[in-house]
Amino acid sequence: MLSPDIILAAVLNGLMNGAIYALIALGLTLVYGVLHIINFAHGATLTAAMFVVFIAFTVFGIDPFVMIPAMALGFFGVGYALQRFVVGPAAQGSDNNVLLITLGLSIMIENGLLAVFHSDTRSIDVPYGFSSFDLGFTFLSVPKVAGFGVSLAVALVLWVILIRTDTGKAIRAVARERMGAELAGIDVEHIFAVTFGLGAATVAIAACLLMPTFYVSPRIGNAFVLVAFTIVVLGGMGSIPGAVTGALIVGIIESVSGLFLDESLGQLGIFILFILVLLLRPTGLFGART
Repeated sequence: MLSPDIILAAVLNGLMNGAIYALIALGLTLVYGVLHIINFAHGATLTAAMFVVFIAFTVFGIDPFVMIPAMALGFFGVGYALQRFVVGPAAQGSDNNVLLITLGLSIMIENGLLAVFHSDTRSIDVPYGFSSFDLGFTFLSVPKVAGFGVSLAVALVLWVILIRTDTGKAIRAVARERMGAELAGIDVEHIFAVTFGLGAATVAIAACLLMPTFYVSPRIGNAFVLVAFTIVVLGGMGSIPGAVTGALIVGIIESVSGLFLDESLGQLGIFILFILVLLLRPTGLFGART
């Protein structure tokens, strides 16, 4: 029988991981909420961002946390340009075409990274990588605690943007009724591109938070997006609060499952939860029936 301290430590560790998952899931659910499609290039975008952080640190010595503002702005621009000048024009108004184009982008990015970096895993060694806070009954990794705080701050900023700003109101209008928003004078194509840009910015920030404690390889993003998709379903497709809440729940379940089963089987609990949600509440925690 495990002691309460060990279980509490696992829960806290799960919360730290869940906050990073939340950032990845936020981008996925935001794009779905507005465009009503799953962005298959989301995982490849995360992988590319992690390699950018890796190169910035190994070549130029730039700390991943220092990279956060530049990465967010840079990948926002990349996401915006991809949607405005590649995905949107090529899709010709068809959601099915968007799915195929993002899938094609994912394959191109992954294979490009494989050609340059091969299949080797890479990591960085930051000075604070093994630093920790002593809570008496457990230790919490400094990079993970910082990542937890940054993730929640980014989620709050994104929520404020969506609720308080004109752009956010336009995003919500397009998500609710695309044609009505267009008739009201909203530049729908611009809003689509902004949404894609915000999704890319969130995974870029997640990449900065992951690299001090994780490794990168050309296909690593797919594993994270698989978990993120489970989070989006759990929280409710298109729901920002649902994505954050679902991510924290998934992080805890993964950590506790790994404690009772085996570390390599930690994600088994996630997919059991995924099946149960589909069976018992398909709309998710915060989702609404359409």
